[in-house]
Amino acid sequence: MGVSDQTTQKRIVEFVKAHGKPGSPVKAVVEPIGRAGARIVLVGADGAMGDVMAKDVEAATKAVEAVDNVEQSEWDRETIAGTKIGPAHRRKMATMQS
Repeated sequence: MGVSDQTTQKRIVEFVKAHGKPGSPVKAVVEPIGRAGARIVLVGADGAMGDVMAKDVEAATKAVEAVDNVEQSEWDRETIAGTKIGPAHRRKMATMQS
């Protein structure tokens, strides 16, 4: 896949700096995506969403655990409710379904 563990952690740290805040950790949902590795979906305290790739689920989980102010999560009610999807993203998703 070509993404190093350090690069994965660095991208998570950058997302936390941009979208986290004290007392409200960034949520991280680790999703296996087959041979391609694992996807880490980040949900910021401000509702922003971001993606970070890792070589596998184990590396993704370790990267999430290594960064302060990040909480591993699932697609539960709280995580879903914390996302804020804007009009541009909705349009993009609508065109992908057609």
